[in-house]
Amino acid sequence: MDEWLLDPPAGGLLRIIFELIGRRYDAASTIFCTQYKQSDWRARLDAGALADAIMDHVVHDTIWVETGGLNMCEVYSRPEH
Repeated sequence: MDEWLLDPPAGGLLRIIFELIGRRYDAASTIFCTQYKQSDWRARLDAGALADAIMDHVVHDTIWVETGGLNMCEVYSRPEH
């Protein structure tokens, strides 16, 4: 999922994310690409029990690859690029 949680999910999108992640859990890999630290994801989901359920599926049996604090969107928005 590219740009994971760039905008907090609204309306029925949170339910769709829950269903998608639930179906893939223990069956397939899911890659989350985001500018946000994992510790901020729950707050960005902002949906109580549904957010907890999503995060429960996401954080178990996970391999985290941190690429550092550099935000490439900021780098390429500079005038010299």
